[in-house]
Amino acid sequence: MTSLEAVGTYLPEQRVPVRKCLEAYGFPENHIRMHERFFGFSQVRLDPGRDLVDLLVSAAGGLAELRGREHQVRYVLHARTMPVVAPYPRNPLRAAVRRLGLAHAVSFSVTQHACASGLLAVHLAGQLLAGDGDPQARALVLTGEKAFTGSARVDIGGGVMGEAAAAVLVRAGGERDRMIGYAASTHGRYSDGPWMSEPVTVEFREAYPRLLAEVIVTAVERAGLTLADLDLILPHHVNRISWLRTLRRLGLGRPGVLLLDSFPEVGHCFCADSFIGYQLACRQGRLRPGARYLMASVGLGATFAAMVFVH
Repeated sequence: MTSLEAVGTYLPEQRVPVRKCLEAYGFPENHIRMHERFFGFSQVRLDPGRDLVDLLVSAAGGLAELRGREHQVRYVLHARTMPVVAPYPRNPLRAAVRRLGLAHAVSFSVTQHACASGLLAVHLAGQLLAGDGDPQARALVLTGEKAFTGSARVDIGGGVMGEAAAAVLVRAGGERDRMIGYAASTHGRYSDGPWMSEPVTVEFREAYPRLLAEVIVTAVERAGLTLADLDLILPHHVNRISWLRTLRRLGLGRPGVLLLDSFPEVGHCFCADSFIGYQLACRQGRLRPGARYLMASVGLGATFAAMVFVH
């Protein structure tokens, strides 16, 4: 059984209005209003003075459970949205691993599910650890990227990208935050993402709530639960309207089941959104022992993923 031993996050202090980001890249007023009023974004967190290595190290630096136990970390996975995050021959993951004192660990990147790669990395980390059979071994999943181009900064139908990062210490076994169900589904018809033709874009927009609802139901069923058993959903920070449509399709209308508190304040942070939500939910006391919660994310391409835990 895979479990999350600890979650750490790094949120840059600089807050930039979404309007300012969109204006800088030449987006028209109607797109700006759409992101503000309908998608639900107010500002994003950016850190222009620090590079990707700094972001990853800062997120892992928030893990008190890691300090003094670096020797137990056998794998380090960087879950990424973009296949390329730095010009060759720079390797931010290798540099971060060295700075964290984890050069002995096997380290690699996971990009195949785009923004859903964070959940994929947790799943893979648990499988690797279970295969090793060492109860003391751990894996570290890192998420976070720098939005350095206009196409990387803004998803026209989704949101504005922020530069927060998260680090997750994963173990096999354990009683805290046990993963009890996972599902992912890729729909290659929509693999062109923002470059899809207009008819396919419209089709995808209509299919999106159904496809997300289906993968959530599958993950919940694999966990041996029903939707009514879920105490909280920790979403990826994309298009609030699409989430409300998904909840209606699932029949989840009860107040507070979807955690939206951090949504307007941090933007959509590459693979890190649900883990940011996890920390916020813990601080707010919304995850009590035994609570069943779900993380969900959708990656460009289009991969839909959901993962169910018991706190």
